[in-house]
Amino acid sequence: MEQILLFAVLGLGQGALIAGIALGVVVTYRGSGIINLSTGAVAMASAYAFWALTTGFFGFTLPVGPALAGALAVALAVGVLTEVAVFKPLRTVSPLAKLAASLGILLTLQATVLLVFGVQPQQAPSILPADTVTMLGVTTPSDRFVLAGLVVVIALALGALYRWSRFGLATRAASENEQAALLAGLSPNSVSMANTLLAALVAGLLGVLAAPIVQVDSMTLPLQVVPALAAALFAGFTSLWIACTTGILIGVLQSIVYYLSTQSWFPTDNGNAMPGLQQLLVFALMVVALYVRGAGLPRRGELVEQRLPAVPLPERLLRPALMATAVAAAALIVLPFDFRQALTNSLIGMVIVLSYVVITGYVGQISVMQLALSGTAGFVLSHLSVRLGIPFPFSALGSMVLATLLGVAAGVSALRVRGVSLAVVTLAAALAMEQALFNNTSFGGTAGVSVPPPRLFGIDLGPKADFRGLDGNEPSPMFGFLVLAVTVALGLYVAHLRRTGLGRRMLAVRSNERAAAAAGVDVRAVKIAAFAISSFIASAAGTLYGYNFGSVSAARFTALAALGLIGFAYIGGITMVSGAVIAGLMSTEALLPHALDKWFGIKGTWALLFGGVSLIVTLIANPDGIAGAAHRRRTAKRAKRAERAAAATGPPTDSASAVGSPEIRLGRTAADTKEVAP
Repeated sequence: MEQILLFAVLGLGQGALIAGIALGVVVTYRGSGIINLSTGAVAMASAYAFWALTTGFFGFTLPVGPALAGALAVALAVGVLTEVAVFKPLRTVSPLAKLAASLGILLTLQATVLLVFGVQPQQAPSILPADTVTMLGVTTPSDRFVLAGLVVVIALALGALYRWSRFGLATRAASENEQAALLAGLSPNSVSMANTLLAALVAGLLGVLAAPIVQVDSMTLPLQVVPALAAALFAGFTSLWIACTTGILIGVLQSIVYYLSTQSWFPTDNGNAMPGLQQLLVFALMVVALYVRGAGLPRRGELVEQRLPAVPLPERLLRPALMATAVAAAALIVLPFDFRQALTNSLIGMVIVLSYVVITGYVGQISVMQLALSGTAGFVLSHLSVRLGIPFPFSALGSMVLATLLGVAAGVSALRVRGVSLAVVTLAAALAMEQALFNNTSFGGTAGVSVPPPRLFGIDLGPKADFRGLDGNEPSPMFGFLVLAVTVALGLYVAHLRRTGLGRRMLAVRSNERAAAAAGVDVRAVKIAAFAISSFIASAAGTLYGYNFGSVSAARFTALAALGLIGFAYIGGITMVSGAVIAGLMSTEALLPHALDKWFGIKGTWALLFGGVSLIVTLIANPDGIAGAAHRRRTAKRAKRAERAAAATGPPTDSASAVGSPEIRLGRTAADTKEVAP
């Protein structure tokens, strides 16, 4: 019991950080209606700034007081830029677009920190007392109690501010009804700015104070937002006291789980404690929170709620597919080996983004699990091929079926969860799968597991096949042809799905689940079908990845990589197959990043920065993505040509227009022939 008490007290430090980030999430949601995934990244930026100012990184060293003020100034500057450049222009967009915008901020901050400070974690100096306290016979550091007490005081102060001040009254008024708040002379933009700055200040302060305990790291600190989101879910994104208490308790429970993992009776993995149990705890707590608090978030009375990006009806499929296939096949033969590999990576990226087109573009649900499902299929492929000796293509199909079943199981468990809530839960699930499943050496491991090349009827279809293209180097175009065939087939299927009855039911569910159910649509069946289709497509990408590199590694399927992939999907156009093509070309190690690296020396971190900034710019200037903008331009040109032709020939008679209208003749609506924007 003494050891459990010791580790419980030690967990107060991380719990205070989680609680501080949770308070920032709740404050931001109160002020602007945005679940800010970048709150942990704000804590990271402040912690790095404090470390740099106190260690002479910039060529000078400041005392602790001025360095702390400078770190908090960095947090406030990030808050101002976030509000002015991102949140304010996106005030009236859909909640999913706002969530994606906060993802863009996270990616931008992480890339900026990596470019400025490098990839090595740093140990920040502590400004809290270094003495110890003896309680119940256990000697513990006093800074844990100071941190926990400080975050409790902050929660009480914020609660008093919202309850008894004019600012708190204005925040509640803007949250409940922005139109009425405007009529009363309140400015929702000013209210949002003030709350965003408060959230940044709290997150930055706790990031600096807790950094010596959790280490200053560009990977760990941003992901502290995941347990903070669990605390915010328990709080219903409204209660500061519940968010603070739950955040501290999560840190304590994680520390106790770590202590239990050191015991001799605890299950081990290759001699070490089972990994990922803390992440599994957070995921389980999120599930409990959704069960206790309900699946929906508190609704806000906003000025305007714009619809999600339009889902155009594909007009021609076969001709563009044949042309693109011919160009890609020729490129796989004539391109140098490095560009051939980058093109293959692009095709695999297109496949995984196609799964986002189905689950997010067609059904309106952000699932962060898609890349984790790809990794699951890749690891299962290795086990089926190496351990059981199952040949291609049965090993690939088997791994895809198993990963699809896992995705369907996740979909069934999340039937009551929709929209932003689903994104939060699946983010925790992706992190838990990464840590507990992929890092487990009995299933995967960071070193990776091997995957034998695909062979069919004695023909080697892998990257090391005999046919090596014009330059005679690996990878072989044979594997590129296999990936191209799978990509084209899945792309045609996803495009055709938009034309089918199931596709129309998906759009109805995306638009309004209650209205769809009232119209006779089986919402549960549609959601399960969407999860099954998207999971199957994602698992196909995982098997292709395993064949491409000859192994599967946990480092390729991280939660941060999944968030970046969602960003690329939004930039390309998350509702269209052509958007998946654009996103695949921009994804990690794909054709565009490789060309930028080869020709201009712009490497991976710069590509991450480009992706984060591009996501924000795309959501503000063009919510439909690059492919959606291109479609609108083509539609506008056709409309102008039709107007000019009608003006030249004169208006048709009523009888002629009735007979010649394809919509009337075939009994279809304009939504079926053009586009739907639910």
